[in-house]
Amino acid sequence: MSLAADAPRSAARGPVLDFWFRFARNRGALLGLLILLAVIAVAILATVMFPQSPWKMVQRPFLAPFQVEGLPLGTDTLGRDVASGLAHGARVSLIVGLVSTLFSLAIGVPLGAAAGYFGGIVDDALMRFTEFFQTIPPFALAIVLVAIFQPSLTSIVAAIAVVSWPPVARLVRAEVMSLKRREFVEASRLAGLSNAHILVRQILPNAMSPIIVMASLMVATAILLESSLSFLGLGDPNIMSWGYMIGASRTVIRTAWWLSFFPGVAILVTVLALNLIGEGLNDALNPRLARKGR
Repeated sequence: MSLAADAPRSAARGPVLDFWFRFARNRGALLGLLILLAVIAVAILATVMFPQSPWKMVQRPFLAPFQVEGLPLGTDTLGRDVASGLAHGARVSLIVGLVSTLFSLAIGVPLGAAAGYFGGIVDDALMRFTEFFQTIPPFALAIVLVAIFQPSLTSIVAAIAVVSWPPVARLVRAEVMSLKRREFVEASRLAGLSNAHILVRQILPNAMSPIIVMASLMVATAILLESSLSFLGLGDPNIMSWGYMIGASRTVIRTAWWLSFFPGVAILVTVLALNLIGEGLNDALNPRLARKGR
């Protein structure tokens, strides 16, 4: 069905329902949303389902899955409940992904908006500053930052935010440069509105669609970065995470496969869900780019 034929229905449904209908056309996005909601529910209810600390030894080490009642995923090298570690690790992964993404947006959006709107010397200075961070591989820079400031949840979030904001700045810059030439911006200038008002109230709201899509993908990337850092022993030693669980069991992967398998599947499924949601958001927020047949 054409966009012209969809227009009356969209007006009748309202913007929220119209967004949901476009999003729901992508069945992969719906599947990703259900998976993400399940992961969030597990993270929220972790202390209810597993009230004991995930660090507590509950049985003898290396119990296989479903071998002992009450331990569906078995125990690790120190006799800790693997299922409890997965549930509490979900909370850490989601918090790191969300908070680091918010900090990345807080850095990248203002810098990109200022560079794109003002141009000239401001654009050159901000883009050279952005390129400085892009000359260093993100993962290598994250390792260096976490190692310098000692592994902790705060340093991990800060390191991921520092390496993640340059693509945001470039995206916002490109969007602002395109929007600032539109008629409504020229009308705002003729009306005597300040640059700050035009940028914050007129331009940025119209640039939110690609930013939201990119943010969903950045959460997935942040989860992978945190897992990689924890795998290398640079995670917070006081917090259970999926990456720590894989890293702690890599030496016994042949004899206790489940210790690496279940955290790895959790990371894979969560990242896949976020990518599917990002694809659905792109279709919903940019209906002209949506693939036919959805």
